[in-house]
Amino acid sequence: MPSPPTTPSSLPTYLLVRDPVSGQAVVPLLPGERVTLGRAPSNRVVLHDEQASRFHAEIFGAPSGWSIRDLKSRNGTLVGGEPVSADRLLVTGDIVAIGRVEIVACAGEPLADSTGEAELLGGTATGEMPAELEAWHASITHRRAKSRLLDDIREAAGTAPRVGRAAAELCRLAFSLGRASDLKAVASQALESAMQGSGAARGIVLLPEQIGEQAGQARRDETGPASDFARTVAVPAEWSSAAVSPGVIAAVLGTDEAVLACAATPGGGRVASISAPIRQGGYAVGVLHLEVDAQQREATPDDLEFVMAVCDALGLAIDNLAAREVLSTRLARSADENEQLRRRLGEEWHMIGSSAGLKNIVAQIERVAATKATVLIRGESGAGKELVARAIHEASSRRTAPFVCMNCAALSETLLESELFGHEKGAFTGATERKAGKFEAAHKGTLFLDEIGEMSPAIQAKFLRVLEGHPFERVGGSARVQVDVRVVAATNRNLEEAVAAGDFRRDLYFRLKVVEILVPPLRKRPEDIETLAAHFLKRFAAEAARRVRGFTPDALAAMQAYHWPGNIRELRNSVERAVVLSQDEWIDAHELALSHLSSAGDTGQISTGRPAPFTPTTLDEMERKQVLATLEAVGGNKTKAAAMLGIERSTLDRKMARWAKE
Repeated sequence: MPSPPTTPSSLPTYLLVRDPVSGQAVVPLLPGERVTLGRAPSNRVVLHDEQASRFHAEIFGAPSGWSIRDLKSRNGTLVGGEPVSADRLLVTGDIVAIGRVEIVACAGEPLADSTGEAELLGGTATGEMPAELEAWHASITHRRAKSRLLDDIREAAGTAPRVGRAAAELCRLAFSLGRASDLKAVASQALESAMQGSGAARGIVLLPEQIGEQAGQARRDETGPASDFARTVAVPAEWSSAAVSPGVIAAVLGTDEAVLACAATPGGGRVASISAPIRQGGYAVGVLHLEVDAQQREATPDDLEFVMAVCDALGLAIDNLAAREVLSTRLARSADENEQLRRRLGEEWHMIGSSAGLKNIVAQIERVAATKATVLIRGESGAGKELVARAIHEASSRRTAPFVCMNCAALSETLLESELFGHEKGAFTGATERKAGKFEAAHKGTLFLDEIGEMSPAIQAKFLRVLEGHPFERVGGSARVQVDVRVVAATNRNLEEAVAAGDFRRDLYFRLKVVEILVPPLRKRPEDIETLAAHFLKRFAAEAARRVRGFTPDALAAMQAYHWPGNIRELRNSVERAVVLSQDEWIDAHELALSHLSSAGDTGQISTGRPAPFTPTTLDEMERKQVLATLEAVGGNKTKAAAMLGIERSTLDRKMARWAKE
């Protein structure tokens, strides 16, 4: 909008500056002079507003009068509510607005008391507001919704004085808050920094005692005074929260804004107050209130910025304390659950029985567990080799570390290497990310390798180096990985024959056979059968919520006469099946569904106990006949045959493939 024509009487002769912080001032316009406006102290008119740039605008003489020019300020300059984009001529009555500072172009002689011309700033009286609160609202000079000091320290350095000291104090405060362990400690640390940085004479932090849902609910539910919950925790305690007006607290919490106010005291002095919200979880839950003696030091918008930054840091510390408390609770709960699981595992892996063979194994475990020796466990499938390995781990000093199981017969050579030693991203098709192997997973613990005799010669060489303490590389990687793992291996194969045939490395055989534990089959421990059956009965009856009292005499006699080719695994499965299918309180012999398979070690005997003609043959030939007979009995169903034989389906496939080549 073009300016109206100017006449000598309409040209301004002085500026009336209305600054909410410093009050009003008259600046005469003298020919040939240039009046600069901004936050920098070198300006002719120093503006005390955070929206003003350091060098914001200038007023200079022009041929037709006085003009104003914006100096590429950050927030712009307004004249009559319109932004100044180019040099603009001023006329009497024009109002220049820079932030909350107003500069009025006036003509004539300045009045002796120009305050009469000033428009009062602040809240509007309603008649219902208490006089104290009305005075406080009228004294507000600056408001902020968010501090820039923590968001971008570099940007703040160009606009906020004393930014170096403020940043140093905030850095020190961050470390102090990180070390604090409770709500009062973090509040005290924040109050100390706020008072020191702002030069406050006294201050107080008002926070709810239960930071969390209670505070958030109180913030959202505005049916009651905000001070009712905000005065629960007051730091320091000697300054009562009643000294802070409830209206001030309600205003800060309700608007979520920090305010700087300066008012006169009854004694004729002036006191400035800074009240800033403390936010937790996005809600204002408390107030940090400071009072500055205006006679000693003038409170500035920079002080307001600093106090808000302190409150933001305090709110973050409160969030961290709440998260730490939740984490501590969860960790305690997890520790309790882990202990319960450990006890349950201890019960599940507890070695049950009273036979001489079992007592001999327990004695060996007690002697071996305290050492770092590699252990080789040998025995038939289902005899309890993994149970012995678990017992060694639980009795050792590594019991708090992982116990990792790995079946070497379940995977191909490539996958077995990846599972044992891990792989890098892109090592092979499907390797979309780095994966740690079993050795790394068992660091400081025990690695149990079942069916070690099925490991390929290439993997055996790398495995031997790790056993000897050398580091290894993941598949597709070059970084060397060092682990501390105790290896317990198990097999049901005749390793001596495998060594003689060249299928198993001789040096690895001797490295594994530091300590050898032979697990006898269940048929060699007949005195343990009834005890084990009772244990499994109690466990599965509880899991299935069935009322089963025990076994009939015929069932006990059948179990004693049976040779258990599947060993303890077969006994466990038989009892579980009987508990599930039984319709009586007592399990009878027919409900056990015992098979007619002969055991791998005593092929001549079957479930009836009557001896069959003995024919000398090799173990491999006996195993082949047993597997083929089982397959024929189940109509060629490999899955059923593997389940009845007590081996994995992959193991059966591998055996069949090997026999087909012979």
